[in-house]
Amino acid sequence: MKHTLTKHLLSGAAMALALAATGASADSIRFWTTEEQPERLAKQQEMAAAFQEQTGTEVEVIPVTENDLGTRSTAAFAAGDLPDVIYHTLQYALPWAEAGLLDSEAAGEVLEGLGKETFAPGALKMAAFDGGIASVPVDGWTQMVVYRKDLFDAHGLSAPNTYADVLAAIEKLHNPPEMYGFVAPTKVDENFMSQVLEHVFLANGVTPVDGEGFAPLDEAKTIEVLEFYKGIVDASPPGELYWKQSRELYFSGQAAMIIWSPFILDELAGLRDSAPPTINEDPTSRDLAAATGIVTNFAGPSNPDGAAWGDVRYFGITSDADTDAAIDFVKYSLDEGYGKTLSIAPEGKFPVRAGTEAEPNKFKDLWATLPVGVDRKAPLGELYAQDMIDEIVGGLDVAQRWGVSEGQLSLASKMINSQAINRIVRQFTDGDIGGAEAVAAMNDALAKVN
Repeated sequence: MKHTLTKHLLSGAAMALALAATGASADSIRFWTTEEQPERLAKQQEMAAAFQEQTGTEVEVIPVTENDLGTRSTAAFAAGDLPDVIYHTLQYALPWAEAGLLDSEAAGEVLEGLGKETFAPGALKMAAFDGGIASVPVDGWTQMVVYRKDLFDAHGLSAPNTYADVLAAIEKLHNPPEMYGFVAPTKVDENFMSQVLEHVFLANGVTPVDGEGFAPLDEAKTIEVLEFYKGIVDASPPGELYWKQSRELYFSGQAAMIIWSPFILDELAGLRDSAPPTINEDPTSRDLAAATGIVTNFAGPSNPDGAAWGDVRYFGITSDADTDAAIDFVKYSLDEGYGKTLSIAPEGKFPVRAGTEAEPNKFKDLWATLPVGVDRKAPLGELYAQDMIDEIVGGLDVAQRWGVSEGQLSLASKMINSQAINRIVRQFTDGDIGGAEAVAAMNDALAKVN
């Protein structure tokens, strides 16, 4: 491998050159993972043991707290002591590649070896770097519009794929306090509101950044976003709402639609005692899961193609790695060992690789058989219909985030974290300011973020 040989030549180690030339593997590599809960760590150690049995290379699985990952990786890079592979969030992919912490050529070799076309396009686009890719996508999830499919079907309503579909459903189903058309977040200091709003803005093709940095929000498109959000807030209960109320009201049968992460999927089916559905007297009932539909790709009037809000995780092969052994481990984790990788938490680990060239649905079908739940276990394929499984996995094909395609993820994240958008949207939905005034206020606030 050209880049592997170059690295070894620079090190001046003749023995390493000989090993690389003969394709010999390292005796041991180090793997940092943020999946540090005991059950999840045990599954990764099982996967590492299976890889060692197959290749002879030991993998030391090292848990790292997600909040510490940035500082630990920076310190290790400065000391020339990075691990071989790091499981990391999207936010680190491009900055680490630009800083030289990641070996993007090695990531490219993994994709070439496994077949780039077998990976979800959205997950690849998010980590695109210098004509290649910064890190290898592993798993992800997409935010979902969760809705009462039984009620939609009974009223002849279309699935909530668009702003217009949602508002039409509210018109038919909103009947408080027995049934709220929606439960939209309004608590401005909660990240949940930020996440939902980014999804709604993306759906209408509105973003606050371009390749140069801050880009003023398009007034007409943003007013469409604001008016839609006011529509779903007006169909929500009064008060400071966030994830807690949206889940509780949906679970009690008092909400027609909410926006949530896929971590709700096992709870909907009565598999978690700490968050039981209360739609009937049986907290273990699967009735609510059977009555539920989901939408991942959601569209506004100015963006008919829509967008899915996605969170993707990656395997980064570092610049200090034993490259050949690291490549082999990542390939294994996304091929023979992919079932074990996804089984760590299937409800939040959608396969970014649906299958192989020979078996295009191999891993998607396998994922649907993996058990989810806490107090009880069942596979997602037993709980939800195949078309819903297809929708869940398919969202990663078009997943987006502000700033990713523009190379401005860091700036966009700071804008979101400032909560200025939340605050001004709330002022609009409360009727304190008009649409044009709200857009101007957001532009003024976002321009000051750096």
